[in-house]
Order: sequence, then C-alpha cells, then structure tokens
Amino acid sequence: MSVLAACGSSKKDVYVEKPVDDLYNKAMDEMVEERYAAAAKTFDEVESQHPYSVWATKGQIMAAYAEYEAGNYGEAVIAADRFIQLHPGHRDVAYAYYLKAISYYVQITDVGRDQKITDQALKALDDVVRRFPDSKYARDAKLKLDFTRDHLAGKEMEIGRYYLKRGQYLAAMNRFKRVIDNYQTTTHVPEALERLVECDLALGLTDEAKANAAVLGYNYPGSEWYEDSYALITGTGNPSLPKGGWFARNLGSLF
Repeated sequence: MSVLAACGSSKKDVYVEKPVDDLYNKAMDEMVEERYAAAAKTFDEVESQHPYSVWATKGQIMAAYAEYEAGNYGEAVIAADRFIQLHPGHRDVAYAYYLKAISYYVQITDVGRDQKITDQALKALDDVVRRFPDSKYARDAKLKLDFTRDHLAGKEMEIGRYYLKRGQYLAAMNRFKRVIDNYQTTTHVPEALERLVECDLALGLTDEAKANAAVLGYNYPGSEWYEDSYALITGTGNPSLPKGGWFARNLGSLF
C-alpha cells in the first residue's frame, strides 16, 4: 500500500509558492519569447499566489494582453472584462476597454457570415470613444469604428440585394433604408439610394423614386449610382450629366 501511495503522489503537481518578482519576471520573459499562452498562465499564477500585491493587478491586465497575443480572443475579452469590474478607476482601465474592443475587432468576418461579432466590436469601440475621448486609444478606436460601420452597412446591402433580385421589394427597401438611416457616413449610401429608386419604380411609386433620386443627385452628383438613377428615371442610356445634375436642379419641385 505504501508503494501505491508513493506512485500516486508522484503524479501530482507539487505547489511551490515563488517570490512575486520571480513569477512576474518569468511571465515577462515568456512574452519576449512569444510564448503567449504560457505567459498568460504565469500572469494568472502571480495573482493566485500573491493576490494582494500590486503585481497581482498588473498581472491581470498583462494576462489579458497575453491571451490576445496568443489569439485566444474570447479569453482576452473575459480577462479584460474582469479587470474592468475589479478596477474601474485604475489608470489602465482605458487600455482594458480598448483591449476588449480590438479582441472583437480582429474577429470580424466577411459580410457573407453572421455579424454578431461585428456588432460587439461596434459597441466596444464606441465604449472606448465615449468613455476616454482624449486617450490615444480613442483615436484608433474611431478609425476602427468607421470600418466596422461600413462592414455592417455592407451586410445590410448584401441582404437587400438578395431580396431585390427575388422581387421582394418591400423587404429590400427596409434594408436599404437602414443603411441610409443608420450608416449615413459609409460608402454604401449612394448605392442604397439607387437601389431604393429601383424598388420604387418596380412598385410603381414614381414620385418616391424621383424623390430618392433627387437626394442621391444632390448629395452625390458625380456618383455612378446617380447616373444609373438618372437613366432609370428618364429611360435613357448613360447620359453625360450636366454640372449639378438633373435631380439637383429639380430637387425643390419634387418635395
């Protein structure tokens, strides 16, 4: 029985408490060596063995960063969230919010797939901008917000085109209107307006078609989508448009 006990105990990890600076330095060495998953575990061990030290707090945010570098984005979000909840007034909390946001951002997929992650990235990036408007993280978050909004608008456009091709005009119009109402600064708005003109004409809504075309011509007079709308309304080919555009000149008479 004593032999069996000895064999059993040899397989167990022996807990050895190490000095906090040794653990933290080990974790930093692992970061330098790009052994990020190992570093995350060691940073966690810093907190586990020395929970009331200043190094424990540093280890929490560094563990989140290590998880991010390891490509464990879900774990990075969880670790960043935990840091935010435990240390809402800490000087590194802005970075924790930013780390959470970019952990979502790097997971954004093409518009053909589900955009749940993109929505989460949008909300997290907006959090950074709203909470820490003067920080260096906010500047980068604003740039990423532009791409994220454009991506979500692209998804709406893809669905709208799908309905349009199948003659489901009302469903298509709802998608194009979302782009115009919710993503006004994106690159997709000119096409959304032109697609609305297509839907209006297909439904026999001539006045609405002219109104949407007028808005397109007024705001995007040099756009190819404006030219397409002009051709649809007038029944012409691809006209050489006068300066200002037909729709721009006639905008007042349509409303």
